[in-house]
Amino acid sequence: MMQARQVIVLIDGGHLRKCAEDAGYRYNPNFIEKVAKRCANQDEEIVRILYYDCAPFTGKVRQPVSGREKEFNGSDRWLHDLARRELFAVRRGVLKFRGWRPKEIPIQGAELSDEDFLPVFEQKGVDMRIGLDLAEYARKSFVSRVLVVGADTDLIPALKFARLNGLQVVGILLPEHRTRWEYLAHVDIPRQINFPEKPKVDKKARASRATEVVIADPASALADGDDFKVEETSAGPINET
Repeated sequence: MMQARQVIVLIDGGHLRKCAEDAGYRYNPNFIEKVAKRCANQDEEIVRILYYDCAPFTGKVRQPVSGREKEFNGSDRWLHDLARRELFAVRRGVLKFRGWRPKEIPIQGAELSDEDFLPVFEQKGVDMRIGLDLAEYARKSFVSRVLVVGADTDLIPALKFARLNGLQVVGILLPEHRTRWEYLAHVDIPRQINFPEKPKVDKKARASRATEVVIADPASALADGDDFKVEETSAGPINET
């Protein structure tokens, strides 16, 4: 019997979240784990799953019209939950506050209030961490193949380095997303997967709850139920193994 090829799964959390929410799915640790395990074929054995994301922003900022302070806070326990799961390790970036933008452009009406603006956040450090891990696995030859759930063209230099050093890269293609050809040109094997079965979340209800705008990738937080919402906390690395 042929031995299964050992593989590592690397997941860009912002990319996976955007595709899942566009398709109307709840985004939580159970969903992430199911998607990760769907990435591998029957002849592959997953030996580690690396998940890259930011905990939501925490802190006080001044609102754009009134100047009053607004506080963002919450819990990052969903990342701790994920890190405790079998085969998982979590790599954290940082979410930065980048100001405010109007909800509607052009701005309507003479009188503006704080409610007419949305906070803007930017995710920092995630692509760098994915790139560093790709380079490290290529250098050490721990495995011969990695499965990458991502689509950011900023990863192209790391993909090039990995392939030049003998690491085979499988690009995992997700539903609800059209991957750019520039990215696909630097993977060895494109592999389409499907999301797990329902339940789904009502898109209109989710849109009505939205309170932030994020540059690049959004960061989410675990509510008391199974779904994610905004306004959470940022903390240091966990399970950095």
